[in-house]
Amino acid sequence: MNAGINMPEKPWAVITGASSGIGLEFTRELARRGYSIVAVSNQEAELEDTARDLEAAYGDVRVLTACIDLSLSDAVDNVCRILDGRGIIPEVLVNNAGIFDFRRVDDLTPRRRAMYIDLHMCAVTELCVAIGRRMADAGRGYILNMSSMSCWMPMPGIALYSATKAYIRAFSRAYRVEMKDSGVSVTVACPGGIATSLFGLPERWLRFATRIGVLAPPGLFVRRALRRMFHRRAQYVNGLLNRISIVFVALLPEAVRRQIAIRIPVPE
Repeated sequence: MNAGINMPEKPWAVITGASSGIGLEFTRELARRGYSIVAVSNQEAELEDTARDLEAAYGDVRVLTACIDLSLSDAVDNVCRILDGRGIIPEVLVNNAGIFDFRRVDDLTPRRRAMYIDLHMCAVTELCVAIGRRMADAGRGYILNMSSMSCWMPMPGIALYSATKAYIRAFSRAYRVEMKDSGVSVTVACPGGIATSLFGLPERWLRFATRIGVLAPPGLFVRRALRRMFHRRAQYVNGLLNRISIVFVALLPEAVRRQIAIRIPVPE
């Protein structure tokens, strides 16, 4: 290669929750596709491991790590400060960071309840607005927001999770229309169960659930979700069974939901 020739810089992707689970798979797949990565997470050691692994696997990909708690009020400003300080206008934003509990609402601490709103609603909204504006100024971009199949299922035990994921879906569908003329496409993914550590299952159960098809491999989900995003689709729900389940579970009568609530174990 002629050293005097300046090669064009690779496009940048911002991924939140990038150090584990589905977020880690997004960083790997986007790096494989030739994107430099801004990896955002509150797990500092895992972020550094992610950066080393990506740079070892894809030598020409740059990786910036941002150890930021997205539930804090200054989080989005801090992300944008990193981008603007390096002159980065992302081509891709993946809002993936999230939390999950299977507990009654009144068994969650006030801080934990606030985290659902701050992380799933406030951070997703403000990152879309801040980075979406930068993309619109550049005339192109892709945003992928991670909702959940549970957004159609207001079930006891996951009340805050399903409610805030429903916000992500509704917001994304409307924001997509608002951004359409700017060259920025917004896609929302609503996955069913994915074989990650989010649900706290032992590794052997994750493998078993994947083998029988109850949980989907994260790599497969990520590849298909990104394919929909780059094709500028509005929404992605993985798996025919999941799409069918949405209808039936959403129609469960309140009496059945109450029986589920009764059987939720009360933490000591």
